[in-house]
Amino acid sequence: MSKLKTYYKNAREEIGKVIFPIKEQIRSAYISVFVVVTVISLFLALIDAIMSLSLSSVMN
Repeated sequence: MSKLKTYYKNAREEIGKVIFPIKEQIRSAYISVFVVVTVISLFLALIDAIMSLSLSSVMN
């Protein structure tokens, strides 16, 4: 039982050390991820379209 109490005490201490992000940090991280995912998606769509067009011109 003392091991459980020690574990709980240590867990509470560690949770106390955690620094949670503020609202502005979460918002800026969300916008950054959204922009990066959008740019990569557009790039991959462009590459896909180029390869599709080149392959269809070779096949015809």
